[in-house]
Amino acid sequence: MSARPRRLGVLATISVLLVMLAACSGSSAGDGDLNLVHQGQLTFATSAPFDTPWFADGQPTNGRGFESALAYAIAAKLGFSADRVRWTTVSHNDAIAAGKKSFDIDIDHVAISPQLRENVDLSVGYYTIPQTVVALRTSRIAQVTTLAALRDAKLGVRATGNGQETIAKLIAPVQEPAVFADTNEAAEALENGPIDGIVVDFVTAFALTHTLPNAFILGQFFGAEPADQLGMVFERGNPLAQSVDDALSRLRGSGDLLRIAGQWLGAEAGAPALQ
Repeated sequence: MSARPRRLGVLATISVLLVMLAACSGSSAGDGDLNLVHQGQLTFATSAPFDTPWFADGQPTNGRGFESALAYAIAAKLGFSADRVRWTTVSHNDAIAAGKKSFDIDIDHVAISPQLRENVDLSVGYYTIPQTVVALRTSRIAQVTTLAALRDAKLGVRATGNGQETIAKLIAPVQEPAVFADTNEAAEALENGPIDGIVVDFVTAFALTHTLPNAFILGQFFGAEPADQLGMVFERGNPLAQSVDDALSRLRGSGDLLRIAGQWLGAEAGAPALQ
């Protein structure tokens, strides 16, 4: 008779273990495995204004725009439903400064660099930054659709970076490009007419279209070396960075990362490819 209670005790123990295992397998990574600012919620930061193509309709929370859509895709890979994602506004300088952070992940089209890694941790790259040509809609090159058609254009470029090498290698213009100290000086020359277009990186190009009247991205192109990558920012030493890297790897492997980028950063976003 003594065997029956022992058997019931074993079965009860097994049942408890099965319930515990089921609970663990059904829980998200945010339920204790990740180092989070707000337990059970994944907090993304970005800076204002929430411009296109990174965000749409001025709202990071709607899952529209490249970085908003990517944030929610990463959250899903980490086990967070959309209602467990929260957003906070943090300036670019505060996000990349050393010290305690009020966010779990900062996604703000930040270019990865060794200097940043001295203060914060960074994800692997989630987007390779192409070069672009920015022109005015009234420019004589406004209808150009190929790199070859830019050979006769008078282009401008910043003194810093690899813009001059990019122009020489991929466009080989008849006229030497005009070299400017910074983007503001180049934008002024574009607005006043001495140049037909400016060759700048993709991030700068969209900033110009928001600040320079009548400016648009004529097109984007790859081929410049080395190409910068955009990365997400984490508080130094936060193990969440590795989890995000794993999520990005899965999104890249499934083709979802390329799909999201194509939807929000391609021709539909006003940045057609120049070949």
